Amino acid sequence: MIKRFFLSDRNMMIAILLNTFIIFCLYFPSLKQHDLLVNIDHFFVFIFLIEAIVKLIVLKPSNYFSSNWNRFDFLLVVLSVPSLLLAFLPIPDTSSILIFRVFRLARLFRLMRFVPNIDNILAGLARALRASVFVLMVLVLLNLFFAILACHFYQDIAPEHFGNPIISAYTIFQLFTVEGWNEVADTIANNTADEWHSGLARFFFMVVVLIGGIFGMSLANAVFVDEMTMDNNKVLEEKMVDMQEDLQQIRTLLEKERNS
Repeated sequence: MIKRFFLSDRNMMIAILLNTFIIFCLYFPSLKQHDLLVNIDHFFVFIFLIEAIVKLIVLKPSNYFSSNWNRFDFLLVVLSVPSLLLAFLPIPDTSSILIFRVFRLARLFRLMRFVPNIDNILAGLARALRASVFVLMVLVLLNLFFAILACHFYQDIAPEHFGNPIISAYTIFQLFTVEGWNEVADTIANNTADEWHSGLARFFFMVVVLIGGIFGMSLANAVFVDEMTMDNNKVLEEKMVDMQEDLQQIRTLLEKERNS
């Protein structure tokens, strides 16, 4: 009966959802040290620990750790154990121990294992990230190029945006997302010495938004989405191949009938 309870995905999903609600409540300042909620959270840590032990006994370590999701679950349990020990051992409640409580939030990701076709989604995500590496590298290089260029020309005019390369890189990334780009451009243009430099500054930021924001980000999105949906294209391609094989067989039969 106990084994059946801990081996049931439905029971564990309910436990995760309830624990998620408890974690949500614990991060309200007024409830952060609520004894009942803290004890309930410790109870769920204990439940997940028992779940891992039961699965290790039933499935055996070799089969248990052959699953990526089981390895992920086991890691989260191990990271949650220090927060459970605080309830039973006189361990000083220092910041080095409190950091392990943050890993309680990672248990939320266990819900992903119950998403339909999650393996296909994750495979598509990994494929999309690999395909987007080159585009992302180009965007990073463009960001650094424009950041240093803007820092060189506008460091003294708008130090809040281009005071150093790091701040400048953040501002350029903000422009790549087309977030408030006109405000940054207007700030620079309104504080330049003459209309010539003002127009040049506006042109510079238009180029930044055009290259990095419109072309660059759009290309990255296009590559990412195309790779994510490649599974659907593969299904269509397989059907097309099957249709071509069927047509080839029909043609072969027709040719045989004509020759006979």
